[in-house]
Amino acid sequence: MCLVPLPHEGYGFPVLWPESKLKILYKNLAHPKLDAFIKKNSWLVQSGKYITFPQNQSEFKGGVQHYLESIEAMVPDIEWGKNIRVVLDMGCADSSFGASLLDKDVLTLSLGLKDDLVDLAQVALERGFPAIVSPFGTRRLPFPSGVFDAIHCGECNIPWHSHGDKLLLEMNRILRPGGYFILSTKHDNVEEEEAMITFTASICWNILAHTTDEVSEVGVKIYQKPESNDIYELRRKKNPPLCKENENPDAAWYVPMKSCLHTIPSSIEQHGTDWPEEWPKRLETYPDWINDKEKLISDTNHWKAIVEKSYLTGIGIDWSNIRNVMDMKAINGGFAAALSQQKVWVMNVVPVHAPDTLPIIYERGFVGVYHDWCESFGTYPRSYDLLHADHLFSRLKNRCKHPVSIVVEMDRILRPGGWAVIREKVEILDTLEGILKSLHWEIRMTYAQDKEGILIAQKTMWRP
Repeated sequence: MCLVPLPHEGYGFPVLWPESKLKILYKNLAHPKLDAFIKKNSWLVQSGKYITFPQNQSEFKGGVQHYLESIEAMVPDIEWGKNIRVVLDMGCADSSFGASLLDKDVLTLSLGLKDDLVDLAQVALERGFPAIVSPFGTRRLPFPSGVFDAIHCGECNIPWHSHGDKLLLEMNRILRPGGYFILSTKHDNVEEEEAMITFTASICWNILAHTTDEVSEVGVKIYQKPESNDIYELRRKKNPPLCKENENPDAAWYVPMKSCLHTIPSSIEQHGTDWPEEWPKRLETYPDWINDKEKLISDTNHWKAIVEKSYLTGIGIDWSNIRNVMDMKAINGGFAAALSQQKVWVMNVVPVHAPDTLPIIYERGFVGVYHDWCESFGTYPRSYDLLHADHLFSRLKNRCKHPVSIVVEMDRILRPGGWAVIREKVEILDTLEGILKSLHWEIRMTYAQDKEGILIAQKTMWRP
């Protein structure tokens, strides 16, 4: 266990949102591989002390707006921001894709791959867009099944047919029934093309469009996952086989990718049986598979009151400086819902030892991941502006050896000047206050009542 070093010389307070959509500080993430990447691509430009992002410039010739409109023209049911709310962008190849979708009320989570030496996920985070970093090869991604409305791979350079086609089966697992897999590339490889046709047919993905856009010169294929199991039963070759009934499609933490095909949920008690309401209606719509709707409504109202009456006005945080927020123990996404009118996005983390509520969070139109806080989180140092922890430490006291390891991880992922809002039992807050002071964090506020309390702390630039 150790502290990350201070940022290198030239690091500055990040450009504030929404200006960060258009420019970020070069020194906050400069390294030789990124320099080489900038020289080869037009969607980001080094300009003095900034990296700038020219509007409507993208990896796609003709601009990202044209690219998005052409996708919608090919498949009109892809109504960005209405029918499609939550998108996974594989490989982080061009964060202008997520930037343009955000203007259409689409929340795009970029998945940076561990072997990406350019660190494009860090570029996305510095701009103020949702991103995580994860290995993608042998283990399942840290998401539940059937939660993404669409998955996009634009020049993402993923070898889809390696690992015995398990990578595409993993895409099938996390894609919502009836959801869209959008694959675009400038250079078709005949062998890969044939393998893609064969395998997508074997898992019954319907190809809705396969065309080369004349302006962008990009070949775009749009597949749709089946909405029912009927079509699986019609397959002449049962390969890949259907997964066994006792195979949990939502089990994702340290679970190896499978070579089988999960069936489409068909029971009213299972999530994914119906497509969600259009955004923002889906935020307040509770489908039949959610067991205790009253509890969910109560949780939503609870966090709405806390955020409006306390967090936004009463704890000394200037929310105009806050963009990247993490809820370290999200339950039903109530905290994220309470912040939905603010100019922030929330990474909802459901600890692996807690009840699995992550499908509910996605159903409401937010993003999140499973995580074990005894380990480091899949992000870069200095990625977040605010961390929120509601009774996380009391939940973990029998799992992680000491709370100091979690606080050190918080110190790693929080930006200098960033905030931590911790709600806990008083005896745990006393311990945490001592740890934070040892790291030279500023304790901005403490308050306790009936053995429960809140601690507000701000990270400084100190290092021993």
